[in-house]
Amino acid sequence: MTKLETALKAIDEANAADPNQESGEPAALLYGQRMSEELDRLFPDAPDALRIAARGQHIERWSVPRATYPDGKAGYHAWRRDLAKHHAERVGAIMTDAGYPEEEISAAGRMLRKEGIKRHADVQALEDVICFVFLKWYFAPFAAKHSSDKVQGIVEKTARKMSEDGRHRVLEEFELPAALAAAFKP
Repeated sequence: MTKLETALKAIDEANAADPNQESGEPAALLYGQRMSEELDRLFPDAPDALRIAARGQHIERWSVPRATYPDGKAGYHAWRRDLAKHHAERVGAIMTDAGYPEEEISAAGRMLRKEGIKRHADVQALEDVICFVFLKWYFAPFAAKHSSDKVQGIVEKTARKMSEDGRHRVLEEFELPAALAAAFKP
């Protein structure tokens, strides 16, 4: 087994313990698989660190519950920051066990903590993949539960996080209502 296969298998084993189910599977496991599929489609030549970061984007997400943080934006941002740190630490340990050098472990950690979005190509690539997975698999259920104003705001935030190429691809690949599509236009 290669280092990459070893790392991805360890992430999948960790995520298989997710008590939250989606389509009859552990939610984090399914999310990781979707991330890898979308990464392969969007960035077929991605290096190992990006492949591992994509698969580990939500590793053990359930172990840091949102409910343990205060309500509101400050609590939400603290939860997201702690979650990113947890993901980076878990993925780093898995990469260490698989035999990756510190440079690649640090790169994956930077991606998972989203350090350098819009400045580092690998961090931006991961963010684009995250946005595509959201739009493809999670947007419709989200939109069905929220007001059109909230949906518009989330779409605008999603578009702002994406690269210009990513936004262009969204317009090519998704049929969005005009108001939502406008958020992705240059």
